[in-house]
Amino acid sequence: MKHGYTVERNIQMLIYLMKAHNVKRIIASPGSTNVTFVASLMNDPFFEIYSAPDERSAAYMACGLAAETGEPVALSCTGATASRNYIPGLTEAYYRKLPVLAVTSTQHRGQIGQYVPQVIDRTQPLNDIVNLSVQIPIIHDETDEWSVNVALNRALLELRHRGGGPVHIDLTTSYPFYPIDFSATELPPTRAIYRIEHGQEMPEIKAPKIGIFVGSHLPMSDELIKEIDTFCQTYNAVVLCDHTSNYTGQFGISASLVTSQDMYSAPCRKMDILLHIGQVSGAYMTFNPNEIWRINPDGEIRDTYRKLKCVFEMQEVGFFRYYNSKAASTNINTYYQEWKSEYDNMFSKIGELPFSNIWVASKTLHRLPSNCYLHLGILNSLRAWNFFPIRNDIKGFSNTGGFGIDGISSSLIGASLANKGKLHYEVIGDLAFFYDLNVLGNRHVSPNVRILLINNGRGTEFRNYKNFASKFGEDTDYYIAAGGHYGKQSKELVKHYAEDLGFEYMSASSKDEYLNHLDVFCSDKIGDKPIIFEVFTNPAEESEALYSIRNLEVSAESKAKQIVKNVIGDKAVQAIKKILNK
Repeated sequence: MKHGYTVERNIQMLIYLMKAHNVKRIIASPGSTNVTFVASLMNDPFFEIYSAPDERSAAYMACGLAAETGEPVALSCTGATASRNYIPGLTEAYYRKLPVLAVTSTQHRGQIGQYVPQVIDRTQPLNDIVNLSVQIPIIHDETDEWSVNVALNRALLELRHRGGGPVHIDLTTSYPFYPIDFSATELPPTRAIYRIEHGQEMPEIKAPKIGIFVGSHLPMSDELIKEIDTFCQTYNAVVLCDHTSNYTGQFGISASLVTSQDMYSAPCRKMDILLHIGQVSGAYMTFNPNEIWRINPDGEIRDTYRKLKCVFEMQEVGFFRYYNSKAASTNINTYYQEWKSEYDNMFSKIGELPFSNIWVASKTLHRLPSNCYLHLGILNSLRAWNFFPIRNDIKGFSNTGGFGIDGISSSLIGASLANKGKLHYEVIGDLAFFYDLNVLGNRHVSPNVRILLINNGRGTEFRNYKNFASKFGEDTDYYIAAGGHYGKQSKELVKHYAEDLGFEYMSASSKDEYLNHLDVFCSDKIGDKPIIFEVFTNPAEESEALYSIRNLEVSAESKAKQIVKNVIGDKAVQAIKKILNK
């Protein structure tokens, strides 16, 4: 009997991606829970399907077929103990590095442990039966679909990764709660992600505009910077950085100012390819690329901007050196100039800012001594200081890996021990400062440490105009922004603590007071004491400064929208949106 594909989106995506990754051989075992998957495969001529009533035998059959063909072989079984019988064969595949894909169909995972017939727990595989196990849920919204897409691509790529091996997909189906529907006549497309390992054929670059986004990155070697600069000159590329990127070449742009505008989307944000190197960035920059290529020796799928197409499992310098060797040299780089023009235009519009972390950054960053190290606390300090350019001689760091408020000062102190002849600066908010207070009493703290404490008496992030929690006004402080702790902006608390521990202490509650201390704080001479400079700000001015810096440019479209909103009001706008979405 001819029929279409199941309408279950997660199963459609698996089948589509099996075709994209050339997984065409399947050994199916009988059952009910896997009916929608197997029946959807049956009438697709791409697949070569075999039947095996015994799952243990099926797994070994897959081993033989994979070993003979050198290509992946998939298994399909139902619920209950069917998958348990795959264990011997998958163990064989694991130690022989055979690409066997075990697709175990399952009912909703919420039923696990509830004595529902034929529902068992497959969420924790044995150590030596598969290289990777992923759980694929039923899809309810766009975020579910994106997550499932990434997980399925990751699983299918792992079959051939680093010599290959078995992989497990636990595939949830709506059976038996909804009618089985095979009315889909074709598979709606879903994105395929590809991995290129060292030594494999590299794709050709034919892209007029290329961005290179550098997340948090250890200081780059001169060799890597040279290869990136050559690439930029050759391929019309620009390097988009934050202050933890540590790129010091000719084509860098501190992109936060351009990408953070509320009412304006710069045309330069659109690009053909975005090359992604480095780790987690805390700058929250947004781009609009057609596709993304990630370059990292770990070869992992990191789909930060949800446009990932290729992952290059290789050293960054090797990637850029390869492409530089394949292209003719050129001296034209219009894309860098496009970004620089946008940045310079916005920077020129920055007026007098309120007394805030952002204002402090604007007056301090260019005054820091040469060849120092700058450690930025998340979230407000990192964002605030990223709005202003950083000199190439300054190295930047932040705890963006775990992205918590704990450990920022401890990381500073640890880093300062590596080279006591270099100054190490830190910018940190009061909650994070007190959270990691103990380290200041460590007897290894040396005079090359300088801490800039922005004390606004709360987690000011939650009082900023962009944060949804700010709508509660002063009430936000009680339980969301943790206001009122640690002395309620006491002028004495940190002073006594710092001085008793042997720090030099200074403070400021106004712009003039701050500027009066800046020469000492930014001196290039390492004195005989570490320094804590406490700056007292308030949430209203912090929020006002952030609004000012994020509204330097307004597009014509945004102006028109604002006029409509002013005329008919927010409630009417929301009502119209609801009508249009129906």
